[in-house]
Amino acid sequence: MLRELRERSGPAPRALITTVTAEYGRISMHGVRRELLRRQARAAGLPLVEVEIPAVCSNEVYEQRMGQALAEAPLAEAQTIAFGDLFLSDIRAYREERLSRVGKQAIFPLWERDTSALACEFIAAGFEAVLVCVDPRRLDPSFAGRRFDSELLADLPPDVDPCGENGEFHTFVYAGPIFSAPVACQVGEIVHRDGFVFCDVLTADA
Repeated sequence: MLRELRERSGPAPRALITTVTAEYGRISMHGVRRELLRRQARAAGLPLVEVEIPAVCSNEVYEQRMGQALAEAPLAEAQTIAFGDLFLSDIRAYREERLSRVGKQAIFPLWERDTSALACEFIAAGFEAVLVCVDPRRLDPSFAGRRFDSELLADLPPDVDPCGENGEFHTFVYAGPIFSAPVACQVGEIVHRDGFVFCDVLTADA
């Protein structure tokens, strides 16, 4: 999505925003360590807004924390917030409704793109990623820690979206055309926690 935004005409992206689970110091749901998140943002050349939320987070708390982040620098002046959602209309409607409350607009640069074609395009463009979170109810736990490449796409069951749009898996992107240099990292321990399978990606010397 970031590459798409940078290649189209219009205002350039100003910042990245994501939620971090305060107790763990990791990206919520993905489980990626905060240090890797920050290295990723530096390689992308953009400031990073980290919205801290508790491990057990109600919608009320989530929306309050996100609203606060959107009201402060560097996002206060931003009128448009971009999301990488592909086809889940209920998620899109939620984002649009919540942002409209604070006078901002949601855009979806990849909306309704064919996910099989998009996954292949991602790989062909030189992006590199690893599966950091797998929902074992939808995908075999052995996929955690695997590289997102053509071999993985060939191994995915037919009912699993190639981009993980239904929550089958989440990835950490560590190299590609949006970065000034790859984010040096290595695959660590595979752990089962809270009904999901996580691959603990570790920092590594470049």
